[in-house]
This record gives sequence, C-alpha cells and structure tokens, in this order.
Amino acid sequence: MSDWEAESEEDEARQAPAKPSPAEWRPVTARASGKRGSAGKDDEEERGGGGRKWGSRPAPSREPWQSGPLEYRARGPFRGAGRERAGSPPLCFYLDNSLVGTLIGRSGSKIKELQESSGCKIQVVKGNYEAEIKIFGGNDKQTKAKMMIDDLIERCSQSNAGERYVKDGFKHQDFGTTRYEESHSGALKSGYSNPKQSINWASLRENKAKYEAMKWADLPPIEKCFYKESLKVASMSQEEADRWRKENNNITCDDLKDNEKRHIPNPICIFEDAFMHYPDIMANIKKVGFQKPTPIQSQAWPIILQGFDLIGIAQTGTGKTLAYLMPGFIHLDLQPIPREKRGGPGMLVLTPTRELALQVEAECSKYSYKGIKSICIYGGGDRKGQISVVTKGVDIVIATPGRLNDLQMNNFINLRSITYLVLDEADRMLDMGFEPQIMKILLDIRPDRQTVMTSATWPDGVRRLAKSYLKDPMIVYVGTLDLAAVNTVEQKIVIIPEEEKRAFTRYFIDTMKSEDKVIIFVGKKLTADDLSSDFGLQGIPVQSLHGNREQCDREQALDDFKKGRVRILIATDLASRGLDVHDITHVFNFDFPRNIEEYVHRVGRTGRAGRTGEAVTLVTRNDWRNASELIDILERGNQVIPEELISMAERYKQFQLKKEMEKDTGRSRGRSRRGF
Repeated sequence: MSDWEAESEEDEARQAPAKPSPAEWRPVTARASGKRGSAGKDDEEERGGGGRKWGSRPAPSREPWQSGPLEYRARGPFRGAGRERAGSPPLCFYLDNSLVGTLIGRSGSKIKELQESSGCKIQVVKGNYEAEIKIFGGNDKQTKAKMMIDDLIERCSQSNAGERYVKDGFKHQDFGTTRYEESHSGALKSGYSNPKQSINWASLRENKAKYEAMKWADLPPIEKCFYKESLKVASMSQEEADRWRKENNNITCDDLKDNEKRHIPNPICIFEDAFMHYPDIMANIKKVGFQKPTPIQSQAWPIILQGFDLIGIAQTGTGKTLAYLMPGFIHLDLQPIPREKRGGPGMLVLTPTRELALQVEAECSKYSYKGIKSICIYGGGDRKGQISVVTKGVDIVIATPGRLNDLQMNNFINLRSITYLVLDEADRMLDMGFEPQIMKILLDIRPDRQTVMTSATWPDGVRRLAKSYLKDPMIVYVGTLDLAAVNTVEQKIVIIPEEEKRAFTRYFIDTMKSEDKVIIFVGKKLTADDLSSDFGLQGIPVQSLHGNREQCDREQALDDFKKGRVRILIATDLASRGLDVHDITHVFNFDFPRNIEEYVHRVGRTGRAGRTGEAVTLVTRNDWRNASELIDILERGNQVIPEELISMAERYKQFQLKKEMEKDTGRSRGRSRRGF
C-alpha cells in the first residue's frame, strides 16, 4: 500500500463515527423503515427475547453530562419499557449547549424528575454547539415530555430575562428550541412542531443601541474642535496646497468617511499657524529649539485640532509623537469639565513596548503644559508604585496593553473618563498579538472619543483595526504606502556564509570611527547574549537589549547607549520600533529579520532628524526567500543591488515553481489512484 493510500484510510478512519460497543443500547429503527434481517433480530431481543435490558449496563464512571459527547440514559423505573419504546421511534430535537444545564439540573435532578413525570426515557447527546435531545416512549408520553421540557426552558428564560444582556449589548432572543425535527415522517400524530425561528436582526441592533445609550448616559459632554485657522493658511488655493504637499516628502491625504467627503484642511507651514492662540505651546516649542514642523505634523495638526479621527502613516523618526501630543495637551485643557473633576485620566496612549512607552513619557514630560501630569504603565515596572500614582490622579496614561489591562480588570484605573485615545505603532501591536487586550480596554472607553492611530506601515491588519476603532477618520501618509526605507540611509548588502558572520562583524567594529554609534540586530535573544559575552571578553564595551533581561537592566542598557557610555548595542527586534536615538550612525543586521517590514524598521533607526546613516545587512543562503522583497526595497531607495542577490532571488523563484509543479503532479496522481 502506498503512503498516500495509507494516509487516506487513516483520514477516513478518523472522520468515521465511533461504533457503539455491543453492551451499549442503540435505538431501533428497522421496524419503522420496513427492514428485516439482523435489525429484526435486534428488535426481537430488545423486546425481551434474550437481549440486554435497559439499565443492565454498569453505571458510568462519571456523570454523563459532564463532558461531550454527552449522553444521559434512563435507569431504574424504565427497566421494562422495551415494548412501548420499540413501537415508536424516538422524538428528536436540538437545544443550544447553554440550555443543557437548565434541562439536566444540579446532579441530574431536573432530567430525572422529567423522566419520572412523563414516563419516558430522555437521552442528551451534546455536540460542539448544540445538544440532541431524544425522547423514547409512546407518542402521547413523548408529546407530554416535550411540552414539559419546553415549559421548563420557557420558565427559566422568563426568570432570567433581566440577565440576558451580554457584554456587547446584544440580547439572546431564542431561549427555546433552536431546531426540531421528526426522526420519521408521521411519527407524531399530534401535529406538534416548532420550526427554526428566524433571527430578528433589527431587534438585536435596537437592543444594542439601547444598551450602549444606557451605559454612557451619565458621561459629561466632550469638546473636540480647537482649531483657529490663520489667514495665511486659509488663503492657500487648492493648487498651492497640493504643490506644498508634493514638495514636502509627497504628503497624501484622504477622507475615509463614507458617502459625502469632507474638505481636507490645508497644511500649516510654521508653528504659529497651528498654535498662535496657545502661547504655552509656543513657549515649549521655542524652548526645545525646533525650526519648523515635520511633514506629518504640518498636515496632522490641523486635522486633529478640528476634532477628526486621524490615521498617520509615516516612516520612523518623522515626528509622529509630537503630532498627537501637542493637540492632546490642548484637548485635555479645554474640556467643559475641569481636569480635577473628571474622576480619571483624559488621555491614553497605547504603545507596543516598554521602551517606546518610556520614550513617549519622556517626550510628554519635556513639554510642561499647565500642570498636566502623566504616568507610564508597563509590565516589569513597579506595579504598586504605578497603582499608587494612578489612584492619586493623573491626566495622561502612557501604557502597554498588558499591564493596563491588568489594572483595568482589577478596577485600579477608570477609563470611562478618556476622551483622547492614541494607538501608537499600531502595526507593531498587532504583530505582538495585543489585539485582544486592546479590545477589552476599548470596551470601557466612551465611543464618542477622539482617536489617533499612528503606524509606520499600512498592512491589512492595521486597516481592519482602523475600521473597527476609528470613526470616519482622515488618513495622512508621508511618502508612499508601499514599504520603503528612509532615503537618508545608504543600504549595503553583504552576501556571506553563515560561519563567517562573526569574523566580519569583528572587522566592522574594528573599522568604526570614534564618533560612530551602531545597533547590531540579531534574530535570537541567545545570540545577543552570546555576542555580548564574546565582545566583552575581547575588551570591547557593549550593551545588549532583549525581552529576557530584567526591566532595570533594559533601561540601563538603553541609557548607556543614549549617553554614549557604550557605542555598540546588540539587540533583538525589540529595539526596531520607536527607539529614538538621534546620533546612531550605523545599523548592522547580523541576522536578517523575519520579514521585510522589520528590515524597514531596523534601517529606520539611523538617518533620523535630517541626518544620514548607513545600514549593513549580512545575507546568507538561508535568507534567499527574502531576496526578491529586499531587491524591491533597494530599488525604491535607489541603492546598489549586488548581482549575487539577484541570482539568489532567481534561484528561489525557480525553486518555488518546481515545488508547485511537483505538488500539482502529486495531486493529479493522487486523484487518478483514488479513481482507480
């Protein structure tokens, strides 16, 4: 027998229903269908001709309704009911699994009571979503048992009517039979039937809207529009605005609202165009020494200050943090209810990593604005200290989803007061699997909030997230939505055998200048520790950063690197997002990242804030699956593409074609054999 035939038989064996053991009673249907033979013999034995009687089976080792498939068989008073049962097929119908507990009762008391009252045997077979109920006995007794079950379910549903709301506001409508079918036509002469009821979607939506209105009825009003357009910006024609956007990194804007589109605000050219009426904001900007807004800030500020939700897509290091922080300060300060009377924070910034959360918190602290207090909440930090600060009262919470969800579920923080929400680096949060925690957090935040989402890329997951959590947003992206590395970075690709990577890395370090600063990216935490140990033994001062290090060690490593105590940081992709160190001159990819998006983010750690940088990437034969996408990135950045990389991409393409042909050949061969 060939392998594929053996696999086919194994699949069929797994899919086939398990055969009942000889000791297990099986319902008799041969008489009703007119069949004879072995079925007739079984029928004769079941009527008392020497076969097993009901109840003669040994008692099961567990209560049969505790796990599926769930079966409950009558015992005790039904030992002699074979003649009556054999003459009538079982009455079958289906119940939702959530109602099985109501039918069975505590320790089986309800179903035993039903059996004794109706004189029927009731069997429950629980499936994945619903349970099949079989009633054995005469026609009249079956009808009586069915009516008693319906009455029990109806009484239970009425007594629990006030508890039918689920978390999202929907109400269970069908507490009775979800499906009912007769096992044989004409089996019931009473005419009793309960066809499947249609779902009233309009009623469900109406109930959800009512529930939402009740949940948020006591919230104070919210203000969102604080923009006062300058005369210079208002006088810009559409052609002038489009030309300015194209000259400033090709800014593209769109309105994602359905139906009627809104006017996209003109971009601002200087800080005064946005914050002329907010002198405290202008004082902070002058104190830091910024010369002019970045492209993402120029277009994002007019949109956010008008109260619209925004999706901001821009490469790393382009000023996305200030693009949402400055309008957030104004939003917090000018709400109708004073900050001290809101009962909780007014602004929430969700970030994927601790490092990014700490960085945003540092930016927030740099711009003191009317006594606004902020706190950074993240896993690995002092939980008691975070709880203490939150309960005393803060205005801005910068948090990672996991720790915030922990404080939220334990009622240490009130999120109902949040009116300004930021999802920072949304693509990274999706990559790290934070979407369930984000959903739980957003259930407690008012739906009429203002939401800003930032991201460096625009994959399908981020688009779905934006559609779910933002209301009629506008989108601003700088450059292109296609993946592209920053154009201020020179990208060098080195094709090298795996065993020579360490020697090349040491050569690279030896050729570094005294003012150079480099991040060496590796694929595994173990590799980061291994390289760090090697360089330390060779007298080269380095620091390492990865998820297995204690939080205090991670903060110390980052601080040493930022302040120049060490000029080499060996890190996993933990450092590829949001790490804002302006004087990084080189990025060295010791291991190629797991996908091309991470490559773009790694390269973006250098060449920031108008500076230039260099990225060196080691590519081995094991990385050939990424060669084609890497070539696309290099072409968009007008970089030099090695001939070896092009040939590597061609070989992988031929390998894929050959693999697909072999797969198709195997399928056709398998179909012909199965047909034979």
